[in-house]
Amino acid sequence: MNVMQSFSLENKSALVTGGAGRYGKQISEALAEAGALVYIASRDLARCEEFAAELRGRGLQAKALQLDLASEESMQQVMKEIEDDSGGLDILVNNAVIRCALNGWDQTLEAFDRSLHVNASALFYLTNLAAKQMRQRGGGSIINIGSMMGLVGIETDNYQGTDMNPNPSPIYFYEKGGMVNFTRFAASCFGKHNIRVNCIHPGGLQEDTLPAAFVANYSRRTQLGRLGNQNDLKGIVVLLASQASSYITGTNIPVDGGYTAK
Repeated sequence: MNVMQSFSLENKSALVTGGAGRYGKQISEALAEAGALVYIASRDLARCEEFAAELRGRGLQAKALQLDLASEESMQQVMKEIEDDSGGLDILVNNAVIRCALNGWDQTLEAFDRSLHVNASALFYLTNLAAKQMRQRGGGSIINIGSMMGLVGIETDNYQGTDMNPNPSPIYFYEKGGMVNFTRFAASCFGKHNIRVNCIHPGGLQEDTLPAAFVANYSRRTQLGRLGNQNDLKGIVVLLASQASSYITGTNIPVDGGYTAK
């Protein structure tokens, strides 16, 4: 196979949870540009449909699905819709995250449990549902979207000169850190079925709402001297989704401009 052809996702179907969100948009766009039929899913069906229509307007394949990761029935229904529509799933991107317990340590057990229900328990449940379909199709690729915050502790110097909270909740670090070994575990379970499981750990994303002081502090902390942009995840996502990475599984790959390498 020509090496460039190995990156093609033609005749593949992909589900991106949180597919119209801050990271989800570039992930969904990348998979569609590589030739996949992309199911863009979240609780906000209207937002997903708006973005799917934008991609279809460019001649790409994209459909919107409503998905509530707090509901087993919703996850089951989405997987059934995909199977009925395209025959089954080839690529799953676990990107969605609920941010309901981020205000420091002083959270109720209910708040922590709600976060874990979606960001951990639903991750396990949906991954298993997807793997069952992938086994029927002879294999597939599961891509978890972690965070560089799952690889390191908090860097309080990044917040100097801002009004941002330098002491966020431990739940996000716990969940994203747990994704590191969940990726290895799932890769070990599913490898015999030719299902690969890898994790991408993005760094900070440049947004207009970020204080200039934070941007300057954070940028100095990276080796490339900047935050991530709206294209930085696209290449690695297509690589891990495609046959170009057919011998890569169980990996955790920082995409953070060198933040975690310093």
